[in-house]
Amino acid sequence: MNMPIETENRSEMQSQLDELLRLQRTSYRSEPAPTYALRVKQLKELKQALLTFQQPLADALNRDYGTRSIDDTLISDIMPCINNINYSLKNLKKWMKPSSRHAGLLLAPAKIKVHYQPVGVVGIIVPWNFPVMLSIGPLITALSAGNRAMLKLSEFTPETNKVLAQMLSSIFDESLVAVIEGEADVAAAFSGLAFDHLLFTGSTTVGKHVMRAAAANLTPVTLELGGKSPVVIAPDMPIDTAVERMIYGKCLNSGQICVAPDYVLVPKEKQAEFIAAYQKKFNTMYGKVSDNKDYGAIINQRQFDRLTSVLEDAKSRGATVVSANDEAIDTAKRKIPTQLITNVSDEMILMQDEIFGPLLPIVGYETLEDSIKYINERPRPLALYIMSFDAQAQDNILNNTHSGGVCINETVFHVAADDAPFGGIGPSGMGHYHGKEGFLTLSHAKTVLSRGKLNTGKLVHPPYGTGIQAMLYKFFLR
Repeated sequence: MNMPIETENRSEMQSQLDELLRLQRTSYRSEPAPTYALRVKQLKELKQALLTFQQPLADALNRDYGTRSIDDTLISDIMPCINNINYSLKNLKKWMKPSSRHAGLLLAPAKIKVHYQPVGVVGIIVPWNFPVMLSIGPLITALSAGNRAMLKLSEFTPETNKVLAQMLSSIFDESLVAVIEGEADVAAAFSGLAFDHLLFTGSTTVGKHVMRAAAANLTPVTLELGGKSPVVIAPDMPIDTAVERMIYGKCLNSGQICVAPDYVLVPKEKQAEFIAAYQKKFNTMYGKVSDNKDYGAIINQRQFDRLTSVLEDAKSRGATVVSANDEAIDTAKRKIPTQLITNVSDEMILMQDEIFGPLLPIVGYETLEDSIKYINERPRPLALYIMSFDAQAQDNILNNTHSGGVCINETVFHVAADDAPFGGIGPSGMGHYHGKEGFLTLSHAKTVLSRGKLNTGKLVHPPYGTGIQAMLYKFFLR
């Protein structure tokens, strides 16, 4: 079901959301432990639907953005979801199986098993930058774990929302999967619902509001936020190679990615070399971007104005800006080639907030230790990118910094690793999804202790002071 909520009556809006939640809760209580066969069936139906709707989804995203490469959509939205389903199907039986644990002598004879039970109804708040992957990806995890799900889609991707809603309603009843649209007030009300788990992807600022709303219901949250993800180019790394490894991560979706490289730390004497290498590679990949369908536009005027304002603020405070291809910013089509920015300072908005677009500050450093210190003096990022073939330099950065995830000699692709958790730390998020960790996040790990006919528990019953108890204390308290 697609449930667009467009009402000025707040109580009516809340009533609609509450009713949908009640519907899913009732459905869950009627079948609190979906079988392996049922979960497999749901995942296979979702996979087939994605394959069927891949072109309509790509076309819709192109309409929402004005220009969004179909290849970018296939690579970053559709393919990761298909791979995620295939991986989940391969491993689901193993994940669902109760795991045996060691009871220990103190509890012997007893058996301990951990059962993985669906939590119930999961709320998923979807951002606008990858509305397919960041709605269907968490949904795959929710269904794998046996849950129902309610998806709040972004109001900034209306065309994509229509196709997503059509696709999901063609295979799932709203008692299992429901799609909701609406403005910020709907999102706020949605985050205040008494879900059994709430997964939010978006900015750190909004994430705080989501967590505050969820706290009223003691709803567990997974927050996939962002932050300023740095690229560290170590002294040993050839600049041309570093640029080749990191430029795709900055240009994909025009940098509108939570794990996009936010700024580059480069040896001070190599800043000019970095700019020249980036311009050369950018022109090879894209050339002019105004009429290039391979290079995406900024999602909407609001985001475009935000980015140009950030750029003007940096210029007014002394920054030097060079375009990656000497092409002016196209205000009509909202196209911005990467803007390479030097002489930056902490007073600039550019260096305070996550950029989420094709602006790239370049920060020179004297020693590798200085670059590590620079990172550690700032909030922990969602991703950190190390450009070095020196194992000692790699270990130095890895062991002395914190980030949600790391790529060495690559950017952004760690998000596509199905067999590894994805998540942030501190201001860049909390909790994990993807892979087994995602299954565990949306499952309740229920410990079950069982005994047979022999009851050794009575040995510690009162009255206390028996000889058996004295022997137990002597044996275990050592």
